[in-house]
Amino acid sequence: MRALAIHNAAPFPMTEFAFFRLPDGHAWLGLGPFVEHAEMPTGTVFYWNDFDLSDPKPWKVPAKLVEVRSMEDLQPVLGDATALQVMWEKPPTEGFKMAFRRIRREVLAARLQKMVPVLTERGSVSAGQPAALLKQVLAAPANLWGYAHVGTSSGFLGATPELLFRTHGTQVETMALAGTAKPGAGESFLTDLKEIEEHEIVARFLMDRLSPLGPVERDPREVCETAGLRHFHSKLRVSSGTAPRPDDLVRLLHPTPAVGCLPRSEEWLDRLREYRTLLKVPGFFGAPFGFSHDGTQHFVVSIRGLGWDGDVVHLPSGCGIVGGSAFDHEWRELRLKREAVVRLLGCG
Repeated sequence: MRALAIHNAAPFPMTEFAFFRLPDGHAWLGLGPFVEHAEMPTGTVFYWNDFDLSDPKPWKVPAKLVEVRSMEDLQPVLGDATALQVMWEKPPTEGFKMAFRRIRREVLAARLQKMVPVLTERGSVSAGQPAALLKQVLAAPANLWGYAHVGTSSGFLGATPELLFRTHGTQVETMALAGTAKPGAGESFLTDLKEIEEHEIVARFLMDRLSPLGPVERDPREVCETAGLRHFHSKLRVSSGTAPRPDDLVRLLHPTPAVGCLPRSEEWLDRLREYRTLLKVPGFFGAPFGFSHDGTQHFVVSIRGLGWDGDVVHLPSGCGIVGGSAFDHEWRELRLKREAVVRLLGCG
């Protein structure tokens, strides 16, 4: 059982808001109420949806936009942050183990290349407000994107290392981020065939999906460290003949095999949804979250975060199942990712 705690303070008033932070530290706070749109309007606008893209109006225009330069700029929504304490339950094993075995059986039969099941640790709030963790999101390391959508009784937030895409004019950038190890894994990670295979599946998928837009450039595979974990990382870019619509790019790329499955057919996507339903995965996890500002659209994958509904808190983590996967290894990776979120949010 684990307790989350930040600073003790008086309760603060809650209002709907959205937040986005770039890796360089530039950040914006959007205050509600929000005007919803089916397609991207002009001006500065947020985008959020669930994993299944079920919201027909995912573009959200805030009533007021605040450029966040310091913690003081969060005062309109946070006031004095209260202590957050959560009584955590031990994550269930059996449902995930069943999903793992079924997925691996399909992979070994060569019907499936990869699928990402998600395990969610849950707990109940005993004191404080989860939204107060926004301060830690703002202060996250420089190689992470911060994101949040918070309502009066539910919300989610986090700091993700994964860019779905960034577009400016005809230029599109993305990344393959897959393959995970603890920092200090050393040379063993660089030659781990299972982790390399998992990464290359994602990289090939992105190249295939982007190739109709133009010649795709890919940087060499590298290792990056993000908030206590190591990953394989490859940057990709393409210059299109015309400026692509962000909505089209979302549907073109989401979900990548880093959070979804391959093949990305309706049959396997349906199977993925079944596992997410079975394992009670919160809808925000792995979903696209976007922010359009000054002609640039930034879209990230909502991982390394937590969500809440009332006094129930959800802390999800996912792992990619490929031919070389072993249950004990994947179970340990899930725990490492959840622990990384706790450290990242300063709440362990």
